[in-house]
Amino acid sequence: MKTQKTLKTIALLLVVTLVSFSCSDDDDNNIIMQPMALNIVETAVSVPDLSILVNALQMADGDLVSVLNGNGPFTVLAPTNEAFNNFLQANNFASLSDVPTDVLSQVLLNHVITGSVPSSALAGQGSGYAKTNAMGAGDNYMSLYFDTTNGVRFNNVASVINGGADVSATNGVVHVIDAVIGLPSVVDHALANPNFSNLTAALGAADGNLVDVLSSAGPFTVLAPGNMAFGEFLSENNFSGLGDVPTDALAQVLLNHVLTGVTTSTDLVNAEFGYTSTNAMAFDDHMMSLYFNATSGVMFNGKSMVVAADVVGTNGIIHAVDTVIGLPTVVDFAIADPNFETLVAALTRSDLTFDFVGTLSTPYGTSPAPFTVFAPTNEAFGDLLTELNFNGLSDIPEPTLKATLNHHAVAGLNVKSTSLSDDFTVPTLGGNITANITGGATLTDANDRVSNIIAVDVQASNGVIHVINKVVLPPLN
Repeated sequence: MKTQKTLKTIALLLVVTLVSFSCSDDDDNNIIMQPMALNIVETAVSVPDLSILVNALQMADGDLVSVLNGNGPFTVLAPTNEAFNNFLQANNFASLSDVPTDVLSQVLLNHVITGSVPSSALAGQGSGYAKTNAMGAGDNYMSLYFDTTNGVRFNNVASVINGGADVSATNGVVHVIDAVIGLPSVVDHALANPNFSNLTAALGAADGNLVDVLSSAGPFTVLAPGNMAFGEFLSENNFSGLGDVPTDALAQVLLNHVLTGVTTSTDLVNAEFGYTSTNAMAFDDHMMSLYFNATSGVMFNGKSMVVAADVVGTNGIIHAVDTVIGLPTVVDFAIADPNFETLVAALTRSDLTFDFVGTLSTPYGTSPAPFTVFAPTNEAFGDLLTELNFNGLSDIPEPTLKATLNHHAVAGLNVKSTSLSDDFTVPTLGGNITANITGGATLTDANDRVSNIIAVDVQASNGVIHVINKVVLPPLN
């Protein structure tokens, strides 16, 4: 009954109103009916069941009444009085005046979308995200999830009431909803979107109380695999279901999708490519690295592509990805990074008498892992070919190539850059070389050739990579 009364009031106010009279000497007074032109605030004031919303707009920081009296256009999701009363009760507020005015302002702005968005536009998309005027993590506008598979629902907490859609105003449109939409964390966003149901189930099942962790202040950047991605991950690893994954391993896989801080898609595109650290633990308190390449879309570790970017919550940001990002070995990082294409080609040359790829893929805890790998760039290999007068990689004799590759790997040690010092002996598989750090980190081989270490501490699950700009050679005489 209350809903019907509200809608009748809205319809009556918006259809016609008596605005003027005209008269003449010859005729009786004639009543002229004209459409009433109400803006969003005037519309809310005119509807008794939106009175708490009007009071909230007046009490909140930011002079929101003046804002919504402006030109806009705006789309306002207008909670009913019952919705506000439920919100106050659920949050242990005795009345609206108990809500801090700065918090109240952000809650209200989380119901305001810039632009006029009719229900038909939402239905046309089916589901997706819009930006509200509330401020989320990293001073980015908060995201709002909508789903029109069964009515129109926002963040899976509020629905447009029957007949409450598309109330026209001079500066936008109002949709009347049955619940106040709170300020969502990254966990709330994951719970709201049914495509993340496997992710939220995994967060609940894994060690480390990850739901509470990701509900804390943060901020976090979460790379969120969809349900299909989780299905493929389980199949590829021969798990019949999520319950078969060891909970400690599951925790590390999930934490490998969590970065500390707010990293937007724009940040990644501007950086183009590089490495960052996740919250996964490789071993011995070494934080896992993550390679990103944003030269064509945004891809992580050479296999997981962003399919929906910049879902903003109160304590972080979500990028939806199409593949679960496993725990990479040093080989996985070499394959993911195009700067190591020639190195990978060398390691996989068919005539090699040693299985470098298989050996360097050995998991931590199994001999000879862990490894420290000094990885030459493509340019470094190009310079080597010139130095040795070879036309291509295939011209290097197998014994020379094998001995050269051996001089780039250390078995049984995860040597971070902080452990290097002047005259530090590096015991590679091919023999000792010398590291120095004065004037910049370098490696000196048996031929007194010096390689500069140009990037350090790419941490994998079974070792660490340092990038060098010159190939290390075995003794040539």
